[in-house]
Amino acid sequence: MYKFAIGCVVVLVGLLVGCRKEETVTPAATPYDFKIPKFFPTELNIPADNPMTVEGVALGRYLFYDGRLVGRTDPDSLMSCATCHHQENSFECGPDSPQFPGGHPHGITGKPTPHFMLPLINLVWNNTGYLWNGKVNNDNPQPGYRNIEDIVRMGVYAEHEMNSDTTHVKDIFQNLPGYPELFRKAFGTDEVTFDRIAKAIAQFIRTLVSSDSKFDRYMRGEEQLTSSELNGYVLFTTENGADCFHCHGGTGNPLFTTNLFYNNGKDTLFTGPYEDPNDRYHITGDPADLGAYKATTLRNIAYTGPYMHDGRFATLDEVIDFYSDHVKWSPYINPLMHHVSTGGVRLTASEKADLKAFLLTLTDETFLTNPAYSKPDVFPDGSHQ
Repeated sequence: MYKFAIGCVVVLVGLLVGCRKEETVTPAATPYDFKIPKFFPTELNIPADNPMTVEGVALGRYLFYDGRLVGRTDPDSLMSCATCHHQENSFECGPDSPQFPGGHPHGITGKPTPHFMLPLINLVWNNTGYLWNGKVNNDNPQPGYRNIEDIVRMGVYAEHEMNSDTTHVKDIFQNLPGYPELFRKAFGTDEVTFDRIAKAIAQFIRTLVSSDSKFDRYMRGEEQLTSSELNGYVLFTTENGADCFHCHGGTGNPLFTTNLFYNNGKDTLFTGPYEDPNDRYHITGDPADLGAYKATTLRNIAYTGPYMHDGRFATLDEVIDFYSDHVKWSPYINPLMHHVSTGGVRLTASEKADLKAFLLTLTDETFLTNPAYSKPDVFPDGSHQ
């Protein structure tokens, strides 16, 4: 009888321990199956401490669009990543935004951003640095300026963006119904931290892949280009043509950017009153980088005006005219600007039309309308924004 009682106790304890383990063990998040499109690079810029998961990406999409990311709940003071980054404009604000006339965004305080926008597109392949000057990069010795996660934090703090505090932000989401459960699914517990918020948003941003333009389909043998588009492609990829490929890539570079930094001959003065504290020189300290900025991707270029870091060109035609006829020499111009001695590549009217026709083949309507990238109809707490 005594042995039987002991046996029952042991079994009961074992059952209780087993139940307790079952209640506390959280299933691992599902690895995100990142499909690399045909002809795209295989090296992805994904931090080791933030592997992509299905649950993390889903949470990040909600947070990307949730106006309470600003650290406020008043309907008149909401702001999210999507306030400025509009899917229909390749995740830029675009030239015709009613909120940002002229395409120059500003923060919740009304203070404009230092530069015009760069699109959030194919950033998972950017290994050379983010922003126009590449300040945020994997090799930056200064913590907090290394990856997309850090850019999310910068956006919350910056006076010309959300002008907020990460503690307010994480407290809000901790107390919004539905969100703690999503954090549990993505990160193992329902604790909301700003580190987790930034990681989830960064995961979502890394899924923003454009790979289904007309030119992509041409390269895959699914569609043909017109004679004008083909002529434009030849001009794009030849040094004696439009000579675009050195900075923006051509055959073999489906990103249509090298993700490097160039002084492309827009100006002649870069010091004193003409100094820009946000150019590449102020990152490297190399005088050769005065007036140098990132060569942005040309994908969806028809939707990402106004153009250049300062938005000086309103239309694609103006950009083509600049490279054709108005390039300016300075001691700091990049050596790849081979035609500076003649003021540009000197295209004829028909060549300009062909080049533009080719650039328009880089428009990816699938990307611009993909529901996986769009604003959710309902947020986890049941709200609509």
